[in-house]
Amino acid sequence: MLHMPHQPLQVAAVPSQRAPAREDQAGPWHAEAVCRRDEAGLFFAPSKEPTAARLSREEAAKQVCARCPVMVECQEHALLQPEPYGVWGGLTAAERRVVLARRRRRDMELKAAASAGRIAAAG
Repeated sequence: MLHMPHQPLQVAAVPSQRAPAREDQAGPWHAEAVCRRDEAGLFFAPSKEPTAARLSREEAAKQVCARCPVMVECQEHALLQPEPYGVWGGLTAAERRVVLARRRRRDMELKAAASAGRIAAAG
């Protein structure tokens, strides 16, 4: 695991105008994020980071995300924006691209099935 000096996370914090408010809380979801207490370097890659260091850093970031009470909200935010960099909601940018591709494929299949159902009902 990486050991860096602790600094308040400000890079990963989402501006309140972009973040939806949680229905069960008075404030925005990111106010409860565990990553706000960790260093930004854990969640965002430095330039020219070696692969082994990146994998180690991402795993450490995911461990922080795993104990976060707003992980789902964070992940959905990153998928809906979409956030192109960093670990959000326990997913890397590459993992989020996979999730988005699967969602698009599922949506297309559902639309195709609905269209086929309408055609069959009309026929």
